[in-house]
Amino acid sequence: MNFHEYQAKELFAQFGIPVPQGIVANTADAAVEGARQIGGDQWVVKAQIHAGGRGKAGGVKLAKTLTQVRDAAAKMLGTRMATYQSAGRALPVNTVLVTEATEISKELYLSMLVDRTAKAVTFIASPMGGVDIEQVAHEHPEKIFTVEVNFMQGLQAFECRKLGFAMGLGAKQTAQLAKIMLAMFALFNQLDMSLIELNPLVINSAGDLVALDGKLNCDDNALFRQAKLEAMQDVSQEDPLEAQAARHDLNYVALDGNIACMVNGAGLAMATMDVIKLYGGEPANFLDVGGGATTERVTEAFKLILGNDKVKAILVNIFGGIVRCDLIAEGIIAAVKEVGISIPVVVRLEGTNVDKGRDLLKASNLSLIPASDLADGAQKAVAAAAKV
Repeated sequence: MNFHEYQAKELFAQFGIPVPQGIVANTADAAVEGARQIGGDQWVVKAQIHAGGRGKAGGVKLAKTLTQVRDAAAKMLGTRMATYQSAGRALPVNTVLVTEATEISKELYLSMLVDRTAKAVTFIASPMGGVDIEQVAHEHPEKIFTVEVNFMQGLQAFECRKLGFAMGLGAKQTAQLAKIMLAMFALFNQLDMSLIELNPLVINSAGDLVALDGKLNCDDNALFRQAKLEAMQDVSQEDPLEAQAARHDLNYVALDGNIACMVNGAGLAMATMDVIKLYGGEPANFLDVGGGATTERVTEAFKLILGNDKVKAILVNIFGGIVRCDLIAEGIIAAVKEVGISIPVVVRLEGTNVDKGRDLLKASNLSLIPASDLADGAQKAVAAAAKV
């Protein structure tokens, strides 16, 4: 689960990470009032979407008057914004964040994530902040510093100092960095985060460290115990089909192809997409209906698939282990009848009671194309999509 910048900063402040004063607004008038409350003579108006790169897309504006605050907010609110990080989607700008302007002496980078290679939570730091860390790693790998935290001992003060010294910070700033890192570590563990990123973490004109921007990702699997975080979810920032899938406990990811896949099991779904590619096709989605593929779940899965107008054929690849193939076949038949599908549907069943399942599909008098195995199913789906 992703968060808006203003939500991330609210959580940062709760854990003691210093952030600029800011007020969120959903109208131009509210933005002006927020600037008045903050005070000062310069403000930054920032569009709130679930993507970085907003500055290059016109989503971050410096305002030197209240009129400029109003104009900047009015131009952003109610629009849609695409950045190089929004995966080709233009995301709705429903709110803006008005913050006090900060005089910047230096921009740093600091993040914390789960490093599966190291099997540890790892801090990544660089004295080159404000740009993509991937770019820094590619062009200046010597400027990337890491600390792998021992999960038994937790984050140690000397590890914080190590990063501070590596980035060339003075004693005062290194002490501040240690407090920020310990706060990040507490936030990460208590709120089940998978990523915390402070970019840029700046040194202001007073020589203090401040998190000027931030990104948070929470582990979706932990939301059952993070009700407050779940309430912060903004589904308007998500792919509509993926949001619909989540409401029905379906694992769905939209792709760019024209052959839709409906599979029970994540590993089988990945294999199905690979075989479609092998035979010259392009998968339109990843869709795992789970081990207990009921009629209701299959029906919702078909609705999801048909919500993508690029789909020219559907490959249903079900292995009947936990659920018998005859029950799965009944679910497919009922779902096809309810949804009303006009594009080719290739069905491959395997597992418990597979013969009964195939007989049911054959006797249904529906335009379903049977497949003997996965390779056969993929080839038939590719051929069917080419004819549509």
